[in-house]
Amino acid sequence: MNNSAKFLAFPNDFWWGSAWSAEQAEGRGNTGKGRTQWDMSWDKYPNRFYRGINTDVTTDFFNRYREDIQLMKATGHNSFRLSISWARMFPQGDGEVCAEAVAFYRDLLGEMNQQGVKPFANLYHFDMPEAMMLKGGWENRDVVDAYVNFCDTCFREFGDLVYHWFTFNEPLGPVLGGYMEDFHYPNVVDFKRGVQVAFNTILASAMAVRAFKAYSLDSKIGIILNLSPTYPRSENLLDCEAAEYADLFYNRSFLDPSVKGTFPTKLVETLKKHDLIPTHTAEDLNIISENTVQILGLNYYEPRRVKARTSAVNPHSPFMPEWYFESYVMPGRKFNPHRGWEIYEQGIYDLCIDIRDNYGNIEAFISESGMGVANEERFIQNGQVQDEYRIGFIKNHLAYLHQAIVDGCNIKGYHLWTFIDCWSWINTYKNRYGLVALDLDTQQRTIKKSGEFYKLLSERNGFEFDGLYNDF
Repeated sequence: MNNSAKFLAFPNDFWWGSAWSAEQAEGRGNTGKGRTQWDMSWDKYPNRFYRGINTDVTTDFFNRYREDIQLMKATGHNSFRLSISWARMFPQGDGEVCAEAVAFYRDLLGEMNQQGVKPFANLYHFDMPEAMMLKGGWENRDVVDAYVNFCDTCFREFGDLVYHWFTFNEPLGPVLGGYMEDFHYPNVVDFKRGVQVAFNTILASAMAVRAFKAYSLDSKIGIILNLSPTYPRSENLLDCEAAEYADLFYNRSFLDPSVKGTFPTKLVETLKKHDLIPTHTAEDLNIISENTVQILGLNYYEPRRVKARTSAVNPHSPFMPEWYFESYVMPGRKFNPHRGWEIYEQGIYDLCIDIRDNYGNIEAFISESGMGVANEERFIQNGQVQDEYRIGFIKNHLAYLHQAIVDGCNIKGYHLWTFIDCWSWINTYKNRYGLVALDLDTQQRTIKKSGEFYKLLSERNGFEFDGLYNDF
């Protein structure tokens, strides 16, 4: 790309903002919120949570949302993605809706609108009510029905206040964490059960889209997917085949049914080969086909690099997609040692081009992008975190995103992860992502240097770009 200094202007009405979730930011509050799978995980594995911090308080957004919305304005937000807690609305997952929860969210969403911050409402962000988890979670079709009832209630109660809706954030996450890699509850390793969870999640999303259509709202409904462009180690045919399999399992598995209404043929054939086809009906497939999303959120953090396997698969080990490929570490990569992720800005461009060329250039936005750094106290000067690295990270990614828009990609906005330092799954507050620093002892909020940059970025609807920042 051209690195000569110039002002990169973004389209009018571009969405500048950030994102987080109810479980990571609200705290328990006083509405009688039910327990979630994270309370269950805390009960069973408290030692897994960094420094023993659970979700009781987190960033206390429940009690501080009015002042925090002022901080949104002070950091340039014209939009913000939150999630609505299923366990707050329905403490047992179903039954009677909690009136106090409805009142809380109406006040919150109304305040955002009044202050000129468009609410993007996500309906599931890794926070299943305990009562639903005890029924088997997404493995159980009754839980799918309960989720759709929750969604329908939200459309009815908040449809006049929400700018855009999203059925799920990163539905791949619970499959990876809960059924493959042992970092989310229920912490089992069983890919066949994971495939059922994935299918039922996709079906739940389509059923929520169908319910949404009945309300004829002005808003749109979509899904937010974490997508990592997949790169083979080399042009060797076997490396390329390995990359194709990785892409099918980790990108196309949710992307295709959500946008196209169908599943990739080669993925289905591979699942059949290993007796992994989920239980489903023809009507399920019809629902998925007829209720695709209207807008797409793209979470991009890192690329996926793979190569052909260099060792034989143990046929007596649990099946995993990695039977078809191995991860590859590219020499000389930029790397965030705190989070363990490669920093590859061109990936955000390649991702957008893929959506343009292969998914009808559906309306989309970058729904998460961010850099988590531990011990940011090291960078405090005169009471403020001087996070030049985060500003450089944002500029680098926006430069490639700007080029994607110039090249015809239908990208409407950029949401950073995250607004105020928030609680993160298992890692709790180890790595900080926010534009605003949080003091856990006092709950004091302090705008970081990146927050000041973000305000100027939003006001100018662009920024001066003089080449890639590389001092990570």
